[in-house]
Amino acid sequence: MNVLGKILALGALSVIAACSNNDPSALGGGAGGSGAIVPGSPSDPRSPAYFQQTVGDRVLFSVDQSTLTPQAKTTLQGQAEWLLANPDYVAKIEGHADEQGTREYNLALGARRANAAREFLISRGVAGNRLQTVSYGKERPIEICSTEECYSKNRRAVTVLTGSTLG
Repeated sequence: MNVLGKILALGALSVIAACSNNDPSALGGGAGGSGAIVPGSPSDPRSPAYFQQTVGDRVLFSVDQSTLTPQAKTTLQGQAEWLLANPDYVAKIEGHADEQGTREYNLALGARRANAAREFLISRGVAGNRLQTVSYGKERPIEICSTEECYSKNRRAVTVLTGSTLG
């Protein structure tokens, strides 16, 4: 390789090295250069992204049940604590069912599931006027399937932050 080729290769490597910064804060990700939390990110404990990913936005149910499992109660307790610490948010609790059964049965089952989650949150101090419920029955599956593994993912109540009570 001649001198010009070496200079060009070295220049190309310099450009590539300058573009490959492993510091996530340099690209706006992570905690930022000063260690501060990025508002609205999953690392921000006041953000809906944190609620969804860290606290957990859904609870699962057994077949034909609207009774909360111990695991569901743990998740809902975390939701209640988050909602109490962030009183400017309101939520909609969506009730869902798997594809087995009639449309009417699953709409009623989804409503019972959403109400079970709502009542738990209210029992932990969240104001009822901050919580709405809706049932989608089997109309909005996460997965379309014919196995228990898939069905179990569709039997759920999902708490969706719908906005702020301030605006």
